[in-house]
Amino acid sequence: MKTSLWTLPILSTTTLATTIYFAGDSTMAPGGTGSGTAGWADYITPNPNTNITIKNVAIGGRSARSYTRENRFASIASALESGDYVVIEFGHNDGGSLTPTDNGRTDCPGTGSETCSTVYDGEPETVLTFPAYLENASRMFLEKGAKVVISSQTPNNPWETGEFEYTPSRFVGYAQLAAEAVGVDYVDHGAYVADVFKELGKDAVDAFFPFDHTHTSPEGAEVVAGAFVKGLVCGGAELAGLVSGKDVGGDCL
Repeated sequence: MKTSLWTLPILSTTTLATTIYFAGDSTMAPGGTGSGTAGWADYITPNPNTNITIKNVAIGGRSARSYTRENRFASIASALESGDYVVIEFGHNDGGSLTPTDNGRTDCPGTGSETCSTVYDGEPETVLTFPAYLENASRMFLEKGAKVVISSQTPNNPWETGEFEYTPSRFVGYAQLAAEAVGVDYVDHGAYVADVFKELGKDAVDAFFPFDHTHTSPEGAEVVAGAFVKGLVCGGAELAGLVSGKDVGGDCL
């Protein structure tokens, strides 16, 4: 059953210093991918009466695998304090094939402990599945006393064909599997963005994609951020009491 309770104000009066890290790809990253685009995490703001620092450490072109290989998750873990948060969202760059040429981003097929062997940039590498990368990172953060939110990837422009079409990629389901495996909050960001985009209509949404069908303008990124916060609130995530985003209206899914 849908509910519109997410529109009620979520108040927090915590004075504890808390850092929220956002780990993802160019759809989340500062400056997006350039060309008039922006990453949605830059449009998440701390709630009043909180002592919150937001660090957007998303990097364009990264997958869960390449973010891991470059020790970016490890860098977050080394900086974490107990009580901090990490939001993880990947998927746009995780597809493809390891053969005949490995692009360094593709994950091993599967949803569990499967592994693949490859050589990337002249070095042998054991490649894990998408859920495994997210689970490993989440457990590393949890061991430091942090709290984790796993978020599904944002959709490409669902109005691209002229008619509204949204079919979540396999990485949406994989993200949910990872969240369930480690017992952390999950936000189906893709579904909430798609729901808002459907309501806004083709003309408005097309204008959000000035460069390609994946990366949004600052105005679009603001809506995408609002959809994430809506997903937090609708899902009862604790993080919802600490952050705000654009009010995108609508019901909970």
